[in-house]
Amino acid sequence: MIHRLLTQIRALALGLALATSASAAPLKWAAQNDVLTLDPHSQNHATTNNIVGHAYEGLVNYDRNYNIVPGLATSWENTSPTSWRFNLRKGVKFHDGAPFTADDVIFSFDRIRQPQGTMQIYVAGVKEIRKVDDHTIDVILEKPVPVLLNNFVTFLIMSREWSTRNKSEKVQDYKAREETHASRHTNGTGPYLIKEWAPDQRIVLTANPNWWGKREGNATDIIYTPIKADATRIAALLAGDVDLVTDLPTQDVARLRSNQSLFVLDGPEVRTIFIGLDQGSDELKHGQKGPNPFKDVRVRQALNMSIDRAAIQRTIMRNLSLPAALIIAPGVNGHNADLDKPGAVNLDAARKLLADAGYPNGIEFTLDCPNNRYVNDEEVCQAVVGMWAKLGVKARLNAMPFGPFIAKIQNFDSAAYMLGWGVATYDAQYSLQSLVRTRSGGANGNFNLSKVSNARVDALVDAMGIEMDKAKRDAMIREALTITRDQALYITLHHQMRPWAMKKNVSIAHNSNDAPKMYYANVK
Repeated sequence: MIHRLLTQIRALALGLALATSASAAPLKWAAQNDVLTLDPHSQNHATTNNIVGHAYEGLVNYDRNYNIVPGLATSWENTSPTSWRFNLRKGVKFHDGAPFTADDVIFSFDRIRQPQGTMQIYVAGVKEIRKVDDHTIDVILEKPVPVLLNNFVTFLIMSREWSTRNKSEKVQDYKAREETHASRHTNGTGPYLIKEWAPDQRIVLTANPNWWGKREGNATDIIYTPIKADATRIAALLAGDVDLVTDLPTQDVARLRSNQSLFVLDGPEVRTIFIGLDQGSDELKHGQKGPNPFKDVRVRQALNMSIDRAAIQRTIMRNLSLPAALIIAPGVNGHNADLDKPGAVNLDAARKLLADAGYPNGIEFTLDCPNNRYVNDEEVCQAVVGMWAKLGVKARLNAMPFGPFIAKIQNFDSAAYMLGWGVATYDAQYSLQSLVRTRSGGANGNFNLSKVSNARVDALVDAMGIEMDKAKRDAMIREALTITRDQALYITLHHQMRPWAMKKNVSIAHNSNDAPKMYYANVK
């Protein structure tokens, strides 16, 4: 009798397990790089923001067409030019079961502004958040903020109680290699729980059964695997070990298109790849002795006009890039196709500019470059180094994984570096304020790791930050982008295209910010 009962229990347990596995839809996703941290206020890094953004949420969100829709706030109104009232969603629980209230929003606002993080731009211009009641807040602005709602998509909300209990009231100091509870664990309100993060190995997400929203897809269990090597990543897809790859090596795209068991989803990306040059140091840390040559606009222009972007597009990017002159890509408010046309390569003019600047024999410095973040990043850097060599410029390539790379440049320990910048808000101010505006605390220049400083651009960025008239504001953006281009404040290379490959039984909405949302994913 006991044996029969045990057999029945085992059969019932097996049946339940099979029923559960049949209804669940696991998805194995691979891409090139890992997250940097699980702290949602530490690092403004696209992969980190996207994956962590499956666990945490903002007051508002984007829909499939990048329209602003309710998130943790159900409605809002502009009560004056410098104040907004947000009505918060009731009945929302954090993953640990604690209720979401206005206190969590105020705590998160105070936290995200801490200087050791790099996320301040998402609350730029906000002076204070006041509690009206548990589910109503007033956002008080220093001045009008035309892109407030776009910014708030990535202003992610943490639990005050959980953060305090786990001694994570302060944002992780990533560049100092600090580890905290919040940098290794999550407790959000979002559609997925992050169950595990084994750095450089895997991230395991599972659907939040108590999420207030509704997933449009059926992918309930996600295993994300960072696979640095291109060949290994594609081999995993071809072998069926992963279902979706969102970092495709350009040389493999045509082969993947022809594979009858796969589907390639094409789409542009609002990300620009560029070279930053140290313009703040009197002497370069990793360059030739003497005055810093990058302070001279002629040197920057010479380096800029010697790069053959069309050759990089054709031979390295396999036509999966758009040669760039502007620091923002098509699809971003403020982009202008007429301005975004790189000049022709002119080595003779470049040599003359170098000679006129006092460097007839060229210059020497180190170019730092990630080797596992952007499409063909190290190969692009190698090509740029070779093109500069034709001017007599000796650039030593120093390629490394993105984790140590980003810590290095955030510590201003670089003469020159490659970086990519995706525009999370789909507005040019995001790039201009983060990258070009003189560093002055908060969101101003928080990723200006080249110490660029141009008084006219500063004035334009400050003015566009409060201008509510679209025509006037777009004119300010145009002028700031033109100055950035003509003064070679950054050397732009290209805007990335981003095809994704997946098994035929997988479907997902393409995101131009290269942020795949698993709640859109379906597995048949």
